[in-house]
Amino acid sequence: MRAVVLVGGFGTRLRPLTLERPKQMLPIVGRPMIEHVLAHLARHGIDSAVLSMGYRPDAFTERYPDGHCEGVELHFAVEPEPLDTAGAVRFAARDAGIDERFVVINADVLTDIDVSALIDFHADRGAEGTIALHKVEDPSAFGVVPTDGQGRVEAFVEKPPIEEAPTDLINAGIYVLEPSVLDRIADDRRVSIERETFPGMVDDGTLYARADDAYWIDTGTPALYIRAQTDLIDGTRGQRLDPIDPTATIDPAVEVDRSVVGAGCTVGAGAVLRDSVLLDGATVAEGVVLDGTVLGEGASVGRATSLTDSVIGDRESVGPDLRLDGIRQPPPEA
Repeated sequence: MRAVVLVGGFGTRLRPLTLERPKQMLPIVGRPMIEHVLAHLARHGIDSAVLSMGYRPDAFTERYPDGHCEGVELHFAVEPEPLDTAGAVRFAARDAGIDERFVVINADVLTDIDVSALIDFHADRGAEGTIALHKVEDPSAFGVVPTDGQGRVEAFVEKPPIEEAPTDLINAGIYVLEPSVLDRIADDRRVSIERETFPGMVDDGTLYARADDAYWIDTGTPALYIRAQTDLIDGTRGQRLDPIDPTATIDPAVEVDRSVVGAGCTVGAGAVLRDSVLLDGATVAEGVVLDGTVLGEGASVGRATSLTDSVIGDRESVGPDLRLDGIRQPPPEA
């Protein structure tokens, strides 16, 4: 079984962390996000994946020069221009010569959804396409997918107001598709799989969906990027991972609460790290308080400064004796 893994987005909601890297190359407790995604696919028999790339593709080709990751053989497909979700799937699948049933996954989603069960469900229904569904409290930021008793999709409603949502089951960003779906996608323009391809399949009665209550998180914002990591270190998801890289230097008089400290970081005496993430090489001086904050690679924070709900980019410096809330340095438009 092969997969198309969508990694071409610009990651604008995670800027400035994504100014120099695709979001799927951001670390999740010491490993790039893409490695978590591919490892999950490998556990369900996916042995070959096409990375559908657009933004900074060299980050992937340089990281995996032998074309393998987590036991999965990689094919690199670089879009000549942004093609939207369906266009990206079509381009990548055609580029890799996929002509049989395949899986698609949005690689900014971290999940334990049972891909094997999804594939079996798809085959049992004789579906042309099958969507994994996940229940959320507020479906207004997602594609909402009501189904009948057999799992046939009745509608595909993209980001409805919460009071108008017909269900709380959303598109989880994992699909099983037959190659015939590629013929539905125009090759000369941008095409959205959520707004165009899937609704067309609904009209033809060939789209199905299966709900799965397994762990699922969209890592697209700083708060969710942090949560994806704290879930791995506090036991919310699977076996607890060690949040502190062994090469980090942390003064004994430091309070670390649900936080991740990367390789080569330095944290001074009296600092408090709460629900925060320090990427490799970040430096925190004495008496600093970080709450809900991400420090980029090589970033530094001066003594007695407090940062709340903030994102500091790679190699950026924040001065001493400051109280800052909700800042992004440099700003996202930089």
